Amino acid sequence: MGLMTPTDLTVVSAALPSPEAADVLLELLDADAFTPTVWEDIETHATRLDVFLEEAAQADAVEAAIRSAAALAGVEATLTRESLPAADWAEAWKRFFHVERVSGRVTIRPSWEPYAPEPGEAVVTLDPGMSFGTGRHPTTRACLQLLDGLAAGDLARPVLDMGCGSGILSIAARKLGFTHVRGFDYDPDAVAVARENAALNGTEIPFGVRDLADNLDQGAVVLANILGPVLIAHAAEVACAVLPGGRLIASGILDTLYPEVRAAFEAQGLREERSVLIGEWRSGLFAKPGERAE
Repeated sequence: MGLMTPTDLTVVSAALPSPEAADVLLELLDADAFTPTVWEDIETHATRLDVFLEEAAQADAVEAAIRSAAALAGVEATLTRESLPAADWAEAWKRFFHVERVSGRVTIRPSWEPYAPEPGEAVVTLDPGMSFGTGRHPTTRACLQLLDGLAAGDLARPVLDMGCGSGILSIAARKLGFTHVRGFDYDPDAVAVARENAALNGTEIPFGVRDLADNLDQGAVVLANILGPVLIAHAAEVACAVLPGGRLIASGILDTLYPEVRAAFEAQGLREERSVLIGEWRSGLFAKPGERAE
């Protein structure tokens, strides 16, 4: 979801019992209809799902979709609706986002907080606003941990970020030392945000707008933090993007669905090397047969 600058917004919010409940709702909600944002208050640990709308007329449909998903998942959700001036939003969301080390070497820093990095630390600076991808979600965190591990190998290996979102994974790859990084997303707004974030970090990364089915690029390290059902449906296209001897980091997968995702990639000739479970989300590192690209 791209950055928006309206004079005011309509906000549909759902107070939730836990971050895990929010993860389940995210999996059930239609990402093409609207983009929810999940917050966990760093002080109270209260969890909230927000949908920010430029058009107030959309609020009824959004509320109905959240109620339906909550009922299907058996999750208790208390919904509220309010009008929020953009100026208030610009400050209010900052309390949810602070400097955080998310892997051995990768640290995410909001642009307004000063931070002195340690030698060898890869600091990704973000000013996320209303865009998705701050490194706090378990799927992004797991990707960064696996990517950090791969950065111990040949940094000349080309990296391809499929479904780049905010660009956080691509930027982290550059910060970790990978010299050839590129990414794409089907959402033009996401690509615009990724480009802005890359510029904020002083990194030059080519981001394009296209779909998984239309991708012709390949990488020795492929990042696919998407959703489990999408990975299964497009396993052939994703596997084709991995160069022989390369690695695939697949994420956005609920643990209950992970066996199906693994089987889909194994059917394409990939082999699981390891997986990372954070909360209810599991991410996998897969290898493609061939001369090793590291």
